Amino acid sequence: MNIKLISAFLALALASMACGFELPKAPAPEPEVTENMSVPAPDSDQVNLNLAFGAGELTLAPGSSQLVDGTATYNYSAFKPVIKTDGSNVQVGMSEVNFNVFPSFKDLKNIWDLKLGTTPMDLSIEAGAYEGTFELGGLALNNLSIKDGAADVELSFSQPNLTEMSIFEYGTGASNVKMSGLANANFSLMDFSSGAGDYTLDFSGELQRDASITISSGLSNMIIVVPEDVNAIVTVDSGASNVNAGSGWEQNGKIYKQAGEGPMLTFVINIGAGNVTLTK
Repeated sequence: MNIKLISAFLALALASMACGFELPKAPAPEPEVTENMSVPAPDSDQVNLNLAFGAGELTLAPGSSQLVDGTATYNYSAFKPVIKTDGSNVQVGMSEVNFNVFPSFKDLKNIWDLKLGTTPMDLSIEAGAYEGTFELGGLALNNLSIKDGAADVELSFSQPNLTEMSIFEYGTGASNVKMSGLANANFSLMDFSSGAGDYTLDFSGELQRDASITISSGLSNMIIVVPEDVNAIVTVDSGASNVNAGSGWEQNGKIYKQAGEGPMLTFVINIGAGNVTLTK
């Protein structure tokens, strides 16, 4: 470690002690609890479901007769889930834990295993550093928003979305994200933004209408999968990235085209540096 950094840290620690403050202590594990969660769907034509998750493991899948049901397993009381309903707005969150200043997650457990119902909804997921496994096929998502930090996420739409989705927004930090079956999401607009990391966006599935995809990323490896029979046009705006286009793609400057049938996927990719792979 840099000597100046060590000196600065020691100076900060001594100053904190002199002022009567102590550095935060790592919380100790408590007895493990598994808690059932069941949230009925509000009687409303427009339901907004917000899942506010900190750190740990989050699993989502279809199959609930409610809006949400499942379990939360944790061994620290501050991780106890909190459910708030205000008319058509439902939030499943946690007690007030600031994961930005959380000293350590070692030996702590926080696992949500949830199933979602087919109520038409706007779904938003807010999370920190976590592992996520999301199967969202067969739901009825009008809009989808995901915002997370340093994440390891696998997301899939193995079945078509039951309604037309307007906007799918995903913003992440330095992460590893793999998404598949994205054509089944049936969105009009997708906006994906990320920091450094490895990202795979697979647009397999049933493409029912034209869709636009905007991708903004830092230093990253970006893999875009488009089935060979799908119309697609990709514009890559980058000064320091490598673009590798597989067979079937025609290049004209920074524009890449694939001829197919039916609706069109239109991509605009802005990547700071790294690699962009177009494949099928």
